[in-house]
Amino acid sequence: MQPEQLFAVVDARRTVFVSRLIEYLRQPSISAHGIGMAEVAAFLHSWLAQLGFAPRLLPTPGWPVVYGRRRDRPGAPTILFYGHYDVQPPDPLDAWVSPPFEPAIRNGRIYARGAGDNKGQHFAQLLAIETLLEQTATLPCNVVVLLEGEEEVGSPHLASFVREHRDLLACDLVVTADGPVHESGQSCILFGVRGVLSFELRARGANRDLHSGNFGNIAPNPIWQLVHLLATMKDAQGTILIDGFYDRVEPPTALERAALAALPVDEARILHELGLHAFDAPAGRSYAERLSLWPTLTINGLHGGYGGSGSKTVLPHEAVAKCDIRLVASQTVADTFARLAAHVGLHAPDVELIFQGGMEPSKTPLDSAYAAPLQRSLAAVHGREPLCIPAMGGSLPDYVFTQILGVPAFVVPYANHDEDNHAPNENIEVERFIAGIKTGMAIMQHLGRLSANGTTSES
Repeated sequence: MQPEQLFAVVDARRTVFVSRLIEYLRQPSISAHGIGMAEVAAFLHSWLAQLGFAPRLLPTPGWPVVYGRRRDRPGAPTILFYGHYDVQPPDPLDAWVSPPFEPAIRNGRIYARGAGDNKGQHFAQLLAIETLLEQTATLPCNVVVLLEGEEEVGSPHLASFVREHRDLLACDLVVTADGPVHESGQSCILFGVRGVLSFELRARGANRDLHSGNFGNIAPNPIWQLVHLLATMKDAQGTILIDGFYDRVEPPTALERAALAALPVDEARILHELGLHAFDAPAGRSYAERLSLWPTLTINGLHGGYGGSGSKTVLPHEAVAKCDIRLVASQTVADTFARLAAHVGLHAPDVELIFQGGMEPSKTPLDSAYAAPLQRSLAAVHGREPLCIPAMGGSLPDYVFTQILGVPAFVVPYANHDEDNHAPNENIEVERFIAGIKTGMAIMQHLGRLSANGTTSES
């Protein structure tokens, strides 16, 4: 069938598809609290069985992975659709206009926890598969479905799972429908993600809080210890001062520079919306470069002493700084943490450094053989070429695909840029959900015109 015919089928069923998504969103699946996880995994397993995927619920030390595969086209590429069936806790509940697990449609949007992140998006992928099978009986390419249950708690077991099940997950490329489209509203393809390293700095002084008059200049102040240490880690010009921190940061390719330069970013509007007069130091970097090309060091919180109303002349006995580092391609969690530990040991050996977790960065070249069919797929649905973004600012576990499976991985968001994922009133525009179903079908059709490994271009 021609794409236009398939798109017409989706349009004719849009009311049914929206109703089915609403029923799915009614089912909580909060991994952090263990609420509804087994029920949602069982639902997905049953649906994949109906679609002929010979599904399996594969255990991990945490929540299970929902897995299925169809081999419909020997010699054609195999695409792995990744998503996650767990959602964030809905707190604070009083900030929701409608209850988070009672989906509501307002102004063309479906509001519910998981609407955009990620239930609405992987539901669109599954509906794309279902619709193709109903219309053509077979899929145009080979498909693996992998739905994780722990993405919202940092995917702690995904890497070991992928290593253990390489044979089951064998594929030529991975596509994740997650996150928002570009803030301009244009569809996009993200070729990478930044990694993240979270850590805590803990300074201790006396064995109890002290009177600042009686013990000032006598007992060390843990908050000052952290302030002085943090000041050695990043200067006022925005340079991170940890020895060797930038050693693995690679310069962008010509294709990456061109792709970033082509992004439609209204920096003045962003500054106005954020209530800022200027972006963070260093000056001279574009908005897109800051998010795709450069690592960060962020103080997430600095805690200690008295924070109540009025004054309390206390000398605190303990202080804590919670921080994260966003990593770019070629940096690693282990190497960066080792450099961080060496820095802390040199400048503040009495301060305790606590590793809180990490996720490696990932990168797929912009000239990948699979970039063109993905671009054509999005153009067929949206009527214009998608934006190509070298890396997103946030983190997803794409490294398990690029570094462990050794295949290219792409993020193709279906949700609107203001989906409010992780926040109250999370939502997805109905039109973008419907477009996501069409996009999933178009991707499979365009991949079906390639030979395995993308070695033959479409005619």
